[in-house]
Amino acid sequence: MNEVLKELLDLLDLEQIELDIFRGRSPEERIQRVFGGQVAAQALVAAGRTVPPERHVHSLHAYFIRPGDPAIPIVYNVERVRDGRSFTTRRVSAIQHGKVIFTMSASFHVMETGVEHQAATMPDVAEPESLPMLQDRILEAVGEDSPWREWLGRPRPVDARYVTPLTWEAQRDPALRGSKTNVWFRYDAELPDDPLLHVVLAAYASDFTLVDTVLLTHGLAWGSSNVSGASLDHAMWFHRPFRVDDWVMYAQESPWSGAARGLARGEMFTRSGELAVSVVQEAMIRVS
Repeated sequence: MNEVLKELLDLLDLEQIELDIFRGRSPEERIQRVFGGQVAAQALVAAGRTVPPERHVHSLHAYFIRPGDPAIPIVYNVERVRDGRSFTTRRVSAIQHGKVIFTMSASFHVMETGVEHQAATMPDVAEPESLPMLQDRILEAVGEDSPWREWLGRPRPVDARYVTPLTWEAQRDPALRGSKTNVWFRYDAELPDDPLLHVVLAAYASDFTLVDTVLLTHGLAWGSSNVSGASLDHAMWFHRPFRVDDWVMYAQESPWSGAARGLARGEMFTRSGELAVSVVQEAMIRVS
């Protein structure tokens, strides 16, 4: 297990400071705000620790309200909204400097049987082992003189392999622009058999690439002086058990952008083609 992944798992091991109140920290960062996937993952950990283990999260709906400060801890307050016979609902507020920076509602469900179908199909793409690592692609795309080179190319806890062009590649070559992004990802270590952990790590990874699909459509890229943005809201539905220490295909598309906002949605498939997770996110994107 690499050191970056160890650090992430440590960040997800929240400190319980009171009944239904937890505290989380952030890694040392030079960027201005906490990564949204981290806050969502920590909030889901907090909610999950108040729910019986036989109930599994099946959906979450979150809003990013204020930028998170990586220099101070984040306090997570969990509200026990409902404990029913089959479903459990939790509402989580993340607080810094006395203000709410993030809210999330999550619903948990006992395992039941029912009718089944899957209309979505996994894209026919190259195998992940045949593709270069994301960091190598980024370093080649941004060039030696980019002031963002060190930050963009730093090690990440998740191994991502792009099938489709990167935003920095499409920024230089308009022919590479498009509204779809396909990415293989996995956490390159054997992880415990804890269903909540795999869901939490999927939530963390889901925020890495989704908004990039909006940028790809317009030939924009993070690190450009004229582009700024932030996640506004994030929703996920978890359809079946899956593991993130095996390859997951994250198929993403952007159906719309306008009014300084962009919408992106994604589907996560197991390597065998089973739909495991659906994701939708809206982000603020401003171009000066």
